Amino acid sequence: PYYVDINQDLFLEAYLHSSDRNLVLFVDTCVASPTPNVTTVTYDIIRHGCVRDFTYYTYYSPNKHTVRFKFNAFQFIHSNPSVYLLCELVVCRTYDYSSRCYQGCISRSKREASS
Repeated sequence: PYYVDINQDLFLEAYLHSSDRNLVLFVDTCVASPTPNVTTVTYDIIRHGCVRDFTYYTYYSPNKHTVRFKFNAFQFIHSNPSVYLLCELVVCRTYDYSSRCYQGCISRSKREASS
């Protein structure tokens, strides 16, 4: 566990342990949940590369194997004492502009209902 106060900035860093310099790391999705079972109530910080939390901020990284970001710590309603964070990261080939890492925010379009 990592203890922080509400509204305190929470800084995170993810690092890809690989000697292959032709790989890049991308944060696709990060969600918070009041329980370790993330299929219950969730709060989106990032979803499909789209920032959903206005306190989220990406920091410069000196290499492509590291991503750094922060957001403000918060508490779920009905004060569950813990918040669990689950992040999904994608590893892609550098300069493969058709890969997920270079697509950025993907907003899902709604399907049209037929009669």
